[in-house]
Amino acid sequence: MASEEAATGPSAADHAREPHTPSKLTPALVLACLGVVYGDIGTSPLYALRESLVHAREEGLPETAVIGIVSLLFWTVVLIVTVKYVILILRADNNGEGGTLSLVAKAQGALKAGPDARRRRLLLLLGIVGVSLFFGDCMITPAMSVLSAVEGLTLVEPGFGPWVVPATLAIVIVLFWVQRGGTDRIARLFGPVMLVWFSTMAILGLGHIADDARILQALNPLRAAGFLTDYGMAAMPVLGSVFLAVTGAEALYADMGHFGRSAIRTAWSVLVFPALALSYLGQGAMVLANPETVSNPFFLMAPEWFLVPLVILATAATVIASQAVISGAFSVAAQAVQMGLLPRLHIKYTSDTQAGQIYLPKVNAVLMIGVAALVLAFGSSARLASAYGIAVTGDMVITSILAVVVFRWAWNWTWPLVAAVMVPVLGIELIFFSANLMKLLDGGYIPLLFACFAIVLMLIWVEGMRRLQDKLAAESIAMDLLAGKLVKSPPVIVPGTAVFLTADPMAAPPALLHNLKHNRVLHERNFIVKVESATTPRVPDDARLRLENIAPGFWRAWLSFGYMEQPNVPRALAEAKREGLKFDIMSTSFFLNRRTLRSGKGTLMPHWMSRIFVRLYRSAAEPTNYYRLPSNRVVELGQQKNI
Repeated sequence: MASEEAATGPSAADHAREPHTPSKLTPALVLACLGVVYGDIGTSPLYALRESLVHAREEGLPETAVIGIVSLLFWTVVLIVTVKYVILILRADNNGEGGTLSLVAKAQGALKAGPDARRRRLLLLLGIVGVSLFFGDCMITPAMSVLSAVEGLTLVEPGFGPWVVPATLAIVIVLFWVQRGGTDRIARLFGPVMLVWFSTMAILGLGHIADDARILQALNPLRAAGFLTDYGMAAMPVLGSVFLAVTGAEALYADMGHFGRSAIRTAWSVLVFPALALSYLGQGAMVLANPETVSNPFFLMAPEWFLVPLVILATAATVIASQAVISGAFSVAAQAVQMGLLPRLHIKYTSDTQAGQIYLPKVNAVLMIGVAALVLAFGSSARLASAYGIAVTGDMVITSILAVVVFRWAWNWTWPLVAAVMVPVLGIELIFFSANLMKLLDGGYIPLLFACFAIVLMLIWVEGMRRLQDKLAAESIAMDLLAGKLVKSPPVIVPGTAVFLTADPMAAPPALLHNLKHNRVLHERNFIVKVESATTPRVPDDARLRLENIAPGFWRAWLSFGYMEQPNVPRALAEAKREGLKFDIMSTSFFLNRRTLRSGKGTLMPHWMSRIFVRLYRSAAEPTNYYRLPSNRVVELGQQKNI
């Protein structure tokens, strides 16, 4: 996938496993989990019930419908978050790691090569769609969360209305600007702030339940079911807003590798879920007793003297929620690069101790522009709520489909058991997806457009690289044949080691051919190296390198890296010492093939696809930095190709 032909893809080490030691459950770990995992779902009470009640009023539903709506909110959180994610999906880890791409890798690993190859490609396509929907959600979440918090200031000072959008933009710009320096230090404050946030939500909600004790009927799931049956199609717009209560649920699975399932489950059951339940019950009771509070039930639960501190706390919580989504976007993008779904992206590591603390400048810039555009285009969280939900529900449906594959083929569940567990979950999610589709023309098309754009880019990249590699393979010379000829009729032999990165180690790398043609020399030791991506998050050192002797002085090397790792070619090749081969970095040269693509002059793909593919190809980060090559030991040789 790179300009020097090094590519990542399914490897011989796909099923290599490294021992995964779960993090020891400690109060500090649970506290840190609050700040990263639950930032998004923890701020949903700011707007979920408010928007649901607004739609209920628009549909002409009676005031007592608030009991059914709160019941829907409560049981949606129970079924989707607690049952699906906390109980089931957290068990479907890929060697301790979670997230859509981890689930794709685990599902692909469950389907062997051969007859199931087509299914594996279909799973990869599902992963591409899921990741694209996730990126669409990553733009809406910061805009929605920060807007809803800043709007709380209008309750304190009604004249602040015109300043809501400028203030939100300022917070968003600062939030994305600080990413370049890393969030390691700031992240230490996330946990304590969210602890105060959840505690405050619980206290405020508990203090208002007595306003109208009828709200406790919402704990009966029949009230939720009755709401749907009583109001039929009128309930669908309400369902679209009810789903706002579970936005961020994907983070429970995506961040499992950082905290482990025990910390995530403990934080959810001990603090997060009780706080959310009490907040929704308290808001519902207050609205039942005082219908005029429907305009902003969350902030109106607070006494007047506490309103300003609550707005400040809510703003801090929404910034934390946004940070969690942004960090997740960085991680998912890095995984997509490793799995060959995107070109190489420049990755900056911002922490000496936390490998997951990364910064991707291009991803950060795209997200910032997208979030700022959404804030300017919609101007309020109420309007932006119409664009929210479709991407999230779509991503959740894909997660459930992938989970079915894992349950059936990786865990060997019987079909009746899989159906008993997942049909209800998928049914509920599809109902929510249908409800959110009703908001398509009101703004729901925005995340779908962005997701479609991302899907097209990834599909063009994957297909373009496949066709390019097929073309190169057809034009190449077999490495075994070339090595045999060079052994029989060697050119000038110079001391040292030469490393040639390539996507096809069976063919002679163009850089090797150019070096022989122009420099007319050959090194004592020559490694033909392919970099592969395993379907595991990380690969242990003893499974990192696989060597094969081609001829005297020639070796093929396969380097395997997990999709959560940054490839470090020199360090991996140093493992050759275990095989008895000398590898001295100071006497090693790395040869890269600098390929330039031209569109419109070849027949590799349609013209419009070739133009996009060429732009993606040229946007790839420098291989020297990406593969951690010493810049003073790199030799680049040029080549042009028409596609």
